[in-house]
Amino acid sequence: MEKIKPSFERSFKSPQVVPFEKGKLPPQAIDLEEVVLGAMMIDKKGVDAVIDILHSEAFYKESHQYIFQSIVKLFENTEPIDLLTVSSKLKSDGKLEKAGGEYYLVQLTQKVSSSAHIEYHARIILQKYIQRSLIRISTEIIEESYDETKDVFNLLDKAESKLYDVTQGNIKKSTETAQSLVIQAKKKIEEISNKDGLSGIPSGFSELDKLTSGWQPSDLVIIAARPGMGKTALTLSMARNMAVAQNIPIAFFSLEMSSIQLITRLISSETGLSSEKLRTGNLEKFEWEQLNVKVSALENAPLFIDDTPSLSIFDLRAKARRLSSQHDIKLIVIDYLQLMTAGGSNKNGNREQEISTISRNLKALAKELNVPVIALSQLSRAVETRGGSKRPILSDLRESGAIEQDADIVSFIYRPEYYKIDEWDDEERTPSAGQAEFIVAKHRNGGLNNIKLKFISNLGKFENLDNFETPFEYQSKINKDDLKVNPRKRKNQKPLVKDLRIHLSDLSSQYKNLPPFSRLFLVIFYKSE
Repeated sequence: MEKIKPSFERSFKSPQVVPFEKGKLPPQAIDLEEVVLGAMMIDKKGVDAVIDILHSEAFYKESHQYIFQSIVKLFENTEPIDLLTVSSKLKSDGKLEKAGGEYYLVQLTQKVSSSAHIEYHARIILQKYIQRSLIRISTEIIEESYDETKDVFNLLDKAESKLYDVTQGNIKKSTETAQSLVIQAKKKIEEISNKDGLSGIPSGFSELDKLTSGWQPSDLVIIAARPGMGKTALTLSMARNMAVAQNIPIAFFSLEMSSIQLITRLISSETGLSSEKLRTGNLEKFEWEQLNVKVSALENAPLFIDDTPSLSIFDLRAKARRLSSQHDIKLIVIDYLQLMTAGGSNKNGNREQEISTISRNLKALAKELNVPVIALSQLSRAVETRGGSKRPILSDLRESGAIEQDADIVSFIYRPEYYKIDEWDDEERTPSAGQAEFIVAKHRNGGLNNIKLKFISNLGKFENLDNFETPFEYQSKINKDDLKVNPRKRKNQKPLVKDLRIHLSDLSSQYKNLPPFSRLFLVIFYKSE
């Protein structure tokens, strides 16, 4: 019987042949690049139409990048732009051969007869560039995601930051020329001159705005105070002045209080109804009407509140970018800095290093979005133990000196009334009840000052301290001559002046809520005295 030999033959599949047409090429539109460059060299209107849409990196072909760079230089120097000037500029820069030579420039001008539809063509070129950028960013993210040594939170933040840049249509440039910066600065100065000297976001406090010219874009502002001093009340008052009075979009990140608590405070401030009444709901009929009428402006205000607890700096940056993209926010408030976390990048570091990371990232966020970032901060207990004046100083900032280093403005809130101090430590020993001091202790781009504000405790509200509405500016004729002779006598005696002023403080604090006839009576009373 014949043995059957086992067959060891294997069947091999022939390799699959991929057609050349199915190979992948980066997104590009070289024919449109040629048309756009040719149109820019034959028609000045074409240059004006696309010079602020395109940049050299948007062109796929390197020779086209050199040509566009030469056109931009001629445009910045207000020189004519045509075949001869572009060729001469490339030659003087030593890039004529890299750009394809004079013959190639001639070919570009012959491909088009006018600059019609040049803007549409330019946007297609930019679209292809964005596609290439997305491919590059995605490749980098994939490669870094395979690296086990990379922190996942850093990767998420980096990925979102790069994608955010693409969605904004302005991939970051490494440098800018002095000439372009001077032009931007001059334009900004012209805009400031038309805004009564306010180049930033006005806080609503006149003396503070005079000092800062408003909160400036890209600035990190620290407002620090001891608990109960009024940090949240002050920033809510500013948020109200901006969002309600001026319709400026504001983002408020509250890590301490809930969004309902914050909005209740704002309702109290807006309606003149005390927080206690709103908390208990014990309102009279006319107060309900007052509530319904006065909250309408607050309802329509562009104020966005996020009360996520223990928010990490990376989550904050992601939320802020989305708010900036969707609602074009102009200012960010964080209440408060010490309640934030640094995410997963600082697990083995101490709290001081973590706060340093947070403050550094807040400054980076302000620069990235080009908006002022106001971060509230706690002060150390050194203020309480210090004898004499309880005014905070820079060394009182809690947990990190990096806050002072990163911030453009460091300020403090000081209320003598909080420490049972009835008088200011000035020469006149003026009463301090119902008043606060906003201390600007560091100002990178301006001067320093202590600015007095009016504090209405039952409404949790700060206002401007002006001569009329503030009762302590009123000078009674009682004991007037005696006080002129011996101003310091006021400290040791108990004159009727102080009692009269305290009585008037209750009345003037509610001045805005009084009927017109009562307001007129109050004005006459002040002037007659």
